[in-house]
Amino acid sequence: MTYFNPLCHQRSQWSEGFWLRESLSKPTETLTQSKEETGRALHRLHEVAKRDSHLTFNNLLHHLSIEKLTRAYYALNRKAAKGVDEQSWDDYGENLQEKVSALHTKLHTQRYQPQPTKRVWIPKASGQLRPIGITAIEDKVVQQALVWVMESIYEADFLGFSYGFRPNRNPHQALDVVYIALTEKKVSWVLDADIQGFFDHIDHGWMMKFIEHRISDKRILGLLKKILKAGVIEEGKWSKTRIGTPQGAVISPLLANIYLHYVLDLWAHQWRRKYARGEVYIVRYADDFVLGFQYRIDGEHFHQALIERLKCFGLTLHPEKTRLIEFGRFAESNRRERGAGKPETFDFLGFTHLCSNKRNNKGFSVRRQTISKRLRATVKRIKEQLKRNNMFNVHRQGRWLRKVMQGLINYYGVPGNSTALARLRTEMCCNWRKSLRRRGNKRPINWLQMTKLINRWIPKVSVVHPYPNQRRCV
Repeated sequence: MTYFNPLCHQRSQWSEGFWLRESLSKPTETLTQSKEETGRALHRLHEVAKRDSHLTFNNLLHHLSIEKLTRAYYALNRKAAKGVDEQSWDDYGENLQEKVSALHTKLHTQRYQPQPTKRVWIPKASGQLRPIGITAIEDKVVQQALVWVMESIYEADFLGFSYGFRPNRNPHQALDVVYIALTEKKVSWVLDADIQGFFDHIDHGWMMKFIEHRISDKRILGLLKKILKAGVIEEGKWSKTRIGTPQGAVISPLLANIYLHYVLDLWAHQWRRKYARGEVYIVRYADDFVLGFQYRIDGEHFHQALIERLKCFGLTLHPEKTRLIEFGRFAESNRRERGAGKPETFDFLGFTHLCSNKRNNKGFSVRRQTISKRLRATVKRIKEQLKRNNMFNVHRQGRWLRKVMQGLINYYGVPGNSTALARLRTEMCCNWRKSLRRRGNKRPINWLQMTKLINRWIPKVSVVHPYPNQRRCV
């Protein structure tokens, strides 16, 4: 089994991605020599980590400088919800240098104490609720600076098939890899795996042991323990956090990648080299991952081994969302011979993947469509928002709808998905017209007027992503 990464990611690209993210997050003032030195220091840290995979770092706290904390503040989402401190990004920005200097002093004298995370619940596409943790603004600043420091080390260790929340990587690269593996490699079976409540079941003990493989600075380790044990406030009641890391926290994606790097990635890469009879391909995006197998027996053995592996670290696979299915260029003919019907489908990163054929039946292909549940949930949210904003100016509504539609096109605009996007656009336009007609005007808007509004504000559906094999060539 050869290591598979059709996008040919080079580790040297990490520095380019990091510098790009750093430059985007800088304040508008002129870059000083100290700030340039701060970036170079992390770049040197990454180079050292890349040269020696067994080296542990015992002096990292000095990287959390005033300049790095200031830059971390400017890198945060300015419209994010308020945490338990009830401070917005703008509120914290008043007298910023004084606050950052005080925060820097607390960090370096080990008097910094993170505030509890405020827990809120948001609906999922399935109708269930997902817990989200909203961190206080000062804690976000610390976590963002800490992420940059730790990221410079762990980006030298993470394997190529991990794509979630990493510099210079995005979901469409992961989707491209899945497409290439299914269409060009020897894949006949797919294991669509989902870890049940992953972020809520991360074991703090194991988490710290994994981090200690690379970081031995007791001050950084103590800071991470404080962050993990800060607690949660829900409806005014504080509760202790013994396991898990809150979804929504700035540092959570990196901690999740570190945890799964040791629990899943290294183990899976070793398993396919030692035990697999055929080819095995892995693509992981955070806690969502897909595996392609040449032989069914490899998929079954890996599935059972994975269950036992995750159990050792307090994790379990979702019994309903984890399936080994026949999928690939021979799936349709093989299932037809057995009378088993059409090949099953699987979902990954917002898309349902289906077995298909190229035009004029010139070969096997994979068709990707927006997951139906997400499509319906998006239409429902737009409809509810239009009801709440029913009396807003029509042009204000149009500007908002344009942003929503363009965002959907930018993500879901892949070849073969135009029909689903067009259906969503039609639903959006119909709901907008219904909303405008509810205003009770003497002359309700007609379709001629509505068409003019639609043509002005609602972008037409377009394919913005090329086929994965074309993007790979570029």
